[in-house]
Amino acid sequence: MQKVIIIKYAELFLKGKNKGYFEQAFFVNIERALKGFKHTLRSPSGRYIVADFEEAEEEGILNALKKVFGAHTIAAGYETSSDLEDIFEAAKLLAPESGTFKVVSHRGDKKYPLNSIEISREIGGKILEAFPCLTVDVHSPQHVIRVDIRENGAALVSGKEEAGAGGMPVGTGGKGLLLISGGIDSPVAGYMMAKRGMKVDCLHFHSYPYTNEQAKEKVVDLAKILSGYTLGTKLNVVSVTHIQEKIHENCAPELMITLLRRFMYRIAERYAKKIGAQCLITGESLGQVASQGMTSSNAVVKDLPVLRPLVGFDKNEIIERSVKIGAYETSILPFEDCCTVFLPDFPAIRPKLSAIEKEEEKLNVEELIEEALSTLEVISL
Repeated sequence: MQKVIIIKYAELFLKGKNKGYFEQAFFVNIERALKGFKHTLRSPSGRYIVADFEEAEEEGILNALKKVFGAHTIAAGYETSSDLEDIFEAAKLLAPESGTFKVVSHRGDKKYPLNSIEISREIGGKILEAFPCLTVDVHSPQHVIRVDIRENGAALVSGKEEAGAGGMPVGTGGKGLLLISGGIDSPVAGYMMAKRGMKVDCLHFHSYPYTNEQAKEKVVDLAKILSGYTLGTKLNVVSVTHIQEKIHENCAPELMITLLRRFMYRIAERYAKKIGAQCLITGESLGQVASQGMTSSNAVVKDLPVLRPLVGFDKNEIIERSVKIGAYETSILPFEDCCTVFLPDFPAIRPKLSAIEKEEEKLNVEELIEEALSTLEVISL
């Protein structure tokens, strides 16, 4: 009998002949998440088994695994032979002394002499004999003991299954560049795309000295939180101070935020191509603020799709997800980002494209973009 952690994957079983590619990516991501923990990892027939770990590190390993996209459930348990007595000995270690329970069995080995119902009945009966204060409740039990008979002659016995992160393994869904601010929305947007298997790098625009170093460190902290789910990310930081100053000096104030966003999109698209990203990702939610209306969005992006995973969400829905991923308390720290610099009293809600382009004619767009890219700083997290 050996103490193990058992991981079952989520959508990977739908991948047909390509399943092996996704399974290997999932295996690699689990190993990356467990870097620093003593362990071994095996993947027999659709199960991923973490073994040979220090008992004192079990909770840390479980917490790390909960952030690995692709996992459906995670459970601590035991690996033993498929002999009923050995299974019972493992089940005894997981059984409560009182309350209600049931045994749920799965028979991967179809040649095993007992079917799933018979396995549950045999193990459940032995547990009742060992723990007289227990009762069986097959509908709403307080405790569940799971028995999984594998094809290799082994059995996996576990108790409570905890929900995994779901989704697809990071790296199987291409690469995107997230426009990350210091707010609530963009880290959630990055999380949601990583959950669909996308590798996510980040691009942040700052306006030093109008914004301070604390504002930048806040974004670094948010990117670190996101990197726990993306298994590493690069935070690319670009200054747009000179762009904001030129817009403030030369352009209509009500269009300032729209003009700045259009510069951000241009810079982001150019840099995304350079690093091999296949799309841009933003935390925009339709109509949440004036500059996020359809008219003033991303008309300047010509070659890459712009993904907005939060587009139909309201603020409360986004906050719920921010709390869930552990980013909310950092996101609400009171440090200003670049979009608050030179903020007009009444930004245009539905600006006409012709008016926007007329204002841009007052600026040397290409020169300003090149100057911004020359300030690039790359932080690996």
